Amino acid sequence: MTRIQSDDLPWTSQNSPQGKYGVRRRSLSQAAGGPKDTGTWGGGHPFEVEIHRVPPGKVNFPFHEHSAQWEAYYILSGFGQVRGPKGQEAIQAGDYLVFPPGEAHQILNNSEEDLTFMVIADQPQADILHYPESGKWLLKPQKKCFQMNEVEYFAGEE
Repeated sequence: MTRIQSDDLPWTSQNSPQGKYGVRRRSLSQAAGGPKDTGTWGGGHPFEVEIHRVPPGKVNFPFHEHSAQWEAYYILSGFGQVRGPKGQEAIQAGDYLVFPPGEAHQILNNSEEDLTFMVIADQPQADILHYPESGKWLLKPQKKCFQMNEVEYFAGEE
């Protein structure tokens, strides 16, 4: 058994250059010895668990969908909005949200207090994230982001 105390972990921050997006995280899985974005196939845990805190007026990440990864969010405290296939819906402490692969999602904190939630994600060996509003694609585990142009299947092969 591995045991950690979440209150002992530092918060790490990720913010966009212009400040629209912002989240602070405590990675429980990494603190317990699991490498980030690496499942049992690479010696990691079968799922990744983090605590996220989105400050007032911020959005966690750009609207995105995973091709392979499942994500579950459990709201610990605060109020906000989840954006998904049905548009925006209010969320609050006690709500449990599950996003299967192919379902775009985003969390917005439109309140005056931090919105804190737990994120549990399975660890597929590879995942492709699509950002429908910008047309970007992110490849994992490489963590490379691209904008692509469609080409014919045999282009550049002969």
